[in-house]
Amino acid sequence: MVYGRISRLVVRDVRFPTSLGAYGSDALHTDPDYSAAYVVIETDAEDGLRGCGITFTLGKGTEVVVCAVNALAQHVLNKDFKDIIGNFRNFYRQLTSDGQLRWIGPEKGVVHLATAAILNAIWDLWAKQEGKPLWKMLVDMDPKKLVSCIDFRYITDVLTEEEAYNILQKSQAGKKEREEQMMTHGYPAYTTSCAWLGYSDELLRQRCAEALKDGWTRFKVKVGADLEDDVRRCRLIREMIGPDKTLMMDANQRWDVPEAVEWMLALAEFKPLWIEEPTSPDDILGHAAISKALVPLGIGVATGEQCHNRVIFKQLLQANALQFLQIDSCRLGSVNENLSVLLMAKKFGIPVCPHAGGVGLCELVQHLIMFDYIAVSGSLKNRMCEYVDELHEHFKYPVTIKNASYMPPKAPGYSTEMKEDSVEKHRFPIGEVWQRLLAAHEN
Repeated sequence: MVYGRISRLVVRDVRFPTSLGAYGSDALHTDPDYSAAYVVIETDAEDGLRGCGITFTLGKGTEVVVCAVNALAQHVLNKDFKDIIGNFRNFYRQLTSDGQLRWIGPEKGVVHLATAAILNAIWDLWAKQEGKPLWKMLVDMDPKKLVSCIDFRYITDVLTEEEAYNILQKSQAGKKEREEQMMTHGYPAYTTSCAWLGYSDELLRQRCAEALKDGWTRFKVKVGADLEDDVRRCRLIREMIGPDKTLMMDANQRWDVPEAVEWMLALAEFKPLWIEEPTSPDDILGHAAISKALVPLGIGVATGEQCHNRVIFKQLLQANALQFLQIDSCRLGSVNENLSVLLMAKKFGIPVCPHAGGVGLCELVQHLIMFDYIAVSGSLKNRMCEYVDELHEHFKYPVTIKNASYMPPKAPGYSTEMKEDSVEKHRFPIGEVWQRLLAAHEN
């Protein structure tokens, strides 16, 4: 196989005006415009394949991520693709250890989001060249090769390379049967589309009724802005879905630690499985205190969508600070870093329930969770993947949901490729959609 040399890297600022309909609204992010820094890499190989990668943003600031991608491009351009995937750990280190750029990280914030976008494009191209969907490429990959893609720096006190290999090797048993199960039944999902904080009661009822009709049994509601309003909305949704359906709550980092405990005491009557992001994503000991306080109520703590890196996840696991771990395909350093977190979660026995939604997060994370079940965890107990029913029409290979479950993607790649027409129409600020909105705003 001729892999070629990376000859071109283009990044574009793509934004969708979701704030107009309150899609994605929560207690802290009241007016998000779901957006992405969209990266496309090309090689000089004759196959003409392109690698597409994204990282998710909320509108303003996407241009900053675009700048960071361009700053990192020097580590990518003119590299032999075979050399990148042949020593992926080393390439990951190059991106995350630039002697100057790491000062505005390291491995966190804007520069890490940019790293994720580039690496997601690399993984997409690799899977396309192998002719497999990413999840299948990972499942079929030799454990030694998988482990060689991971940077174990800073986590060897919890997970060594040898331990990671042993976990993967042990999980070889039953892989074929688990893969067949995924192909037949898919991976269980839950919906967040019914209860954004900015939705009216009428819209909430409408979306819940539609979801129930479509077979959804697991629902998440946004909370945290006003306790009285939360009680009313949680009562409404619990009455809509009934006592036997699963309900989760998400505060999106709104509370201080004592406030989180007090708030959840008031909401415990609605029997939530978990409270998600109850406080600052950086407060490991705060999460641990909340987790301990909520044990008598039977409410777990879930977090991870804004965890900077594998080190934060390591400490959350060490501190018994979460009962549900939520990886994100674009916040961490792509597949490489997510692999390390999946393996640590397996070691600690904590179920992984990925964060999804946004722009393309569902498309990406489905690959990771399929791989986790088939080749790492081997379990579906207390596990489900988030689903949000927005913006999938802009992707060339959108997710397929059947019976409230993710069905395994079949097209080669990481499902990251967007429709070119959608990209051009939503480029900020020059795309047709934004030119029209900006002109209307001026008038």
